[in-house]
Amino acid sequence: MNIWATIIVGLKEIWSHKFRSALTMLGIVLGVASLVGMSALVKGMENGMREAMQAVGGIEKVSVIQQDLPPSQSHLADQVVGITMDDVEALKKNATLTKLITPEMSMGRGAVVSHGKKVYRPWNICGTWPNALEMNVHTIEYGRMFNEIDDDLARNVCVIGTEVRDQLFGSFEETGKEIVPIGENININGQLFTIIGMFTRYESEKQKKEREYQMANPSPERMGPQRRTGWGRGGPGGWAFMMKNSTIYMPLNTMWMKFRAASGTGGIPDPTLSTLNIRITSVEEMDAALQQARNVMMQTHFAMEDFDFRTQENWDENISKQVNNYRWSGGIIAAISLIVGGIGIMNIMFASITERIREIGVRKAIGATTFAIFIQILIESIVVAFIGGVMGLIASYGLVELFKILIPTDNEPVIMMSSMVIAFSFGVFVGLLAGLLPAVKAAKLDPIEALRYE
Repeated sequence: MNIWATIIVGLKEIWSHKFRSALTMLGIVLGVASLVGMSALVKGMENGMREAMQAVGGIEKVSVIQQDLPPSQSHLADQVVGITMDDVEALKKNATLTKLITPEMSMGRGAVVSHGKKVYRPWNICGTWPNALEMNVHTIEYGRMFNEIDDDLARNVCVIGTEVRDQLFGSFEETGKEIVPIGENININGQLFTIIGMFTRYESEKQKKEREYQMANPSPERMGPQRRTGWGRGGPGGWAFMMKNSTIYMPLNTMWMKFRAASGTGGIPDPTLSTLNIRITSVEEMDAALQQARNVMMQTHFAMEDFDFRTQENWDENISKQVNNYRWSGGIIAAISLIVGGIGIMNIMFASITERIREIGVRKAIGATTFAIFIQILIESIVVAFIGGVMGLIASYGLVELFKILIPTDNEPVIMMSSMVIAFSFGVFVGLLAGLLPAVKAAKLDPIEALRYE
């Protein structure tokens, strides 16, 4: 038996019933395209969520936050001092598995920043050390980061995000040019600060391409007094870019001396840190590093457990769980489409056998074996599924482009080769299963009865 000849016979059979074959393949086409498209959507979402995790420091970053005392220590509540610079110094000396320590004092979302008549409430105004650049994965595009001297002298200097610039000095859409406000003064809650640096704009690849295109091809109708929010269209991970673009950093001592005096006691500003961020040497040493840091802080807190560690491992696990859930949900839906397509192939193969009973009888009468008939019908079924799978892969690109239009997010769907291989293979496998019963029926036909069939 010649396999290639059998395949050619199958192709001729498909070609002789074009419309019927096209309808038969449609289920496979839609199933393969939907499986690839759903996988591309989920991959885009995963990329966005992992970008967000990296944008805020990555999995090696751990935040030490204040918490209420456990019930067994509630009677010590009046002795709680919170997270202070004493913890920072103790960790620097004794936490050998911690490679970076960054204290932060934040003003909260109620802080107001102004320049002239323009007023804005940034996401975060934070007093910190210069190493916050490394800790929070920031990059200076213009100017410089404040240094240890600025911190020691508590200078009124700051570094701002691009959204702060856009809101106070004007965006490209308004002015038609890139504004660099280095050396300009802004008012932060009644204190005058000089801008000495500006972070780069944090955005998705799609946002970056769109912005660069607009800057290279400015359109007059886009220019004008309209205000932009800078928050984009969202999508998984987009919030991290929003937060970083709407940030103002100032020296830690400046924040402590200029904005914490009112909340202090005895003429000493409040020394409590909002957050203490640490970066461990490696993920493999996470448990050991956290235990070491806990032991150190239990000493500085006199055995009062009024602090906790917030890691991003749970975030990473949640991302994996969500992605798996989305993939299973989308995969089941696409698999149902493929199964429906397989039922269509089975139905059309039964119809084909009914039309070709006399032909099968003649072939058997002149020596065709039962196995040869079985393989011919099975291969015809696989050929239909194969062609449908190829067309489904082609259609998946169009489906993904449709997703980009109908579901616009900053994290574009990403077609993966692995999903294409799985979808195509599953489609062909469904075609194989769908052809088994018709092939068995054809192979069992009695040649004498088949020749008498009218």
